[in-house]
Amino acid sequence: MEESIYLSIVIPAYNAAEILDRKLPVLIRYLDQQSFRYEIIISDDGSNDGGKTKTISSRYNCDYICSEKNTGKGAAVRNGMKHARGKYRIFTDADIPYEPESISQMLSCMDRGKAPMVIGDRNLIGSSYFKEIPIFRRISSAFFTYFVGTIVTTHFFDTQCGIKGFTAETANLIFNKSMIDGFTFDVEIIYIALKRKIAIQKIPVKLKNQERSTVKVFKHGILMFLDLFRIKINNVRGFYKQS
Repeated sequence: MEESIYLSIVIPAYNAAEILDRKLPVLIRYLDQQSFRYEIIISDDGSNDGGKTKTISSRYNCDYICSEKNTGKGAAVRNGMKHARGKYRIFTDADIPYEPESISQMLSCMDRGKAPMVIGDRNLIGSSYFKEIPIFRRISSAFFTYFVGTIVTTHFFDTQCGIKGFTAETANLIFNKSMIDGFTFDVEIIYIALKRKIAIQKIPVKLKNQERSTVKVFKHGILMFLDLFRIKINNVRGFYKQS
């Protein structure tokens, strides 16, 4: 009888073949040192790179799924989670920005029953992140997170940290209800969890490396604020209720 998959890692990617080629070996080296069976799912958000992302995925024996068109990071993560088979499921960015110990911490929290959802929080003691980020991005990020934490997610301020983990049951529940395709999907999945009274554990994260961000502060900032209102409207219309 084949051993079941303990961990699924979902990585959303858009024209990220070069980054994946450099960063996947580090992640795989860490995972190969563990005693459990795992899968890595590259969820391609409609890259127009002539199949390079698919080639890199095959090179490192990753599962590969691809959207027909570029829709957004949220859609890519959602598609990846729906294909995941692991008992625990974590998504992170294509540049694998955080130290692998974050994965170990998340698995420990979920495996010991502390919480079915674990999120990185760059504001916690023990984290190292914001001092490495340009000042303009820090200011805009601080404004957005304060607004979100005050108005939408009630004291969950760092919604945009690029690593989050779930039990299989929690992932299925949340991603079957999520609707936001863009960067604000992080806010939405935390919002859904809070509405469903799902316990969320926050852990500190340490920035290992970070490639140039694909977020355009002004353009995506406007879209993200519009999505916040969509989340509130979706809730009023009952889209996040238990079905």
